[in-house]
Amino acid sequence: MTIAFTFPGQGSQAVGMGKALADAFGAARDVFAEVDEALSQKLSRLMWEGPEGDLTLTENAQPALMAVSMAIVRVLEREGGFVLARRCSHVAGHSLGEYSALAAAGAFTLSDAARLLKARGQAMQRAVPVGIGAMAALLGAEIAQAEALCKEASSATEIAAVANDNAPGQVVISGHKAAIERAAELVKAHGIKRAMMLPVSAPFHSPLMAPAAREMEDNLARATIAVPSLPVISNVSVMPVIEPDEIRRLLVEQVTGRVRWRETIEKMPSLGVTKVVEAGAGKVLTGMAKRITKDVEPLSLETPDEIEAFLKSV
Repeated sequence: MTIAFTFPGQGSQAVGMGKALADAFGAARDVFAEVDEALSQKLSRLMWEGPEGDLTLTENAQPALMAVSMAIVRVLEREGGFVLARRCSHVAGHSLGEYSALAAAGAFTLSDAARLLKARGQAMQRAVPVGIGAMAALLGAEIAQAEALCKEASSATEIAAVANDNAPGQVVISGHKAAIERAAELVKAHGIKRAMMLPVSAPFHSPLMAPAAREMEDNLARATIAVPSLPVISNVSVMPVIEPDEIRRLLVEQVTGRVRWRETIEKMPSLGVTKVVEAGAGKVLTGMAKRITKDVEPLSLETPDEIEAFLKSV
């Protein structure tokens, strides 16, 4: 059995996330305390008590999701003796989850990952005025259909682009609100079941995020990135990376680039991976993995019971 760990992205947050971990494990409490200190913010209280509207804000959701993922990793390592660097072959993360993957592999310190994600969330929010951008999920769409739809819906001044290639039949598009609304009206003509506008505050993973990419280029230039203890599969290239300068470059490209998650999971068997473990809030990536390939066994770790069962199984 060869294991890869994956880490969820935005949308998996929920009030109460991480509370059971903190109640059960000292290692988890230490993670949440360190993130609170790094951000000079009681993020853990917001995670556990809400309000939901504040937790959903990009600048809070991003470090919060990373904190839950890292709490699980630290519990596995400190209290279960399961060290990712020794027991796994690869890590990967969906969008902001790539920062969680890099922190889990030791490329970022926990505090640096929290500060970078706070800055990333703020930069993404600043990049496009509210109401200018939008995102939509295309249900029943394959990637070629989504690309053709975006091409037709775009104009000389308004962009629609594929943001997330999540799984077969689930593609997310992003860009100018008018272009995304045009795309939603054209879905049937492209053989796509339907489009669902997403309740997001900015057009993530589209060319409109270029100002945020420039901000992150500056932030990442100042950040310390160590050689990770195991390869991290990049969202942008779908290739395992370990070289710090390449990691830095790909993280900048990721802000405007497509999240190639379907390809990431499809690649796992060729890397020898037989089990893909999602560590973090929710089970979104586990559901996607089941739809993407039958050649890996998907598993999610979020609760103390799930962690303890996993440790007994390995």
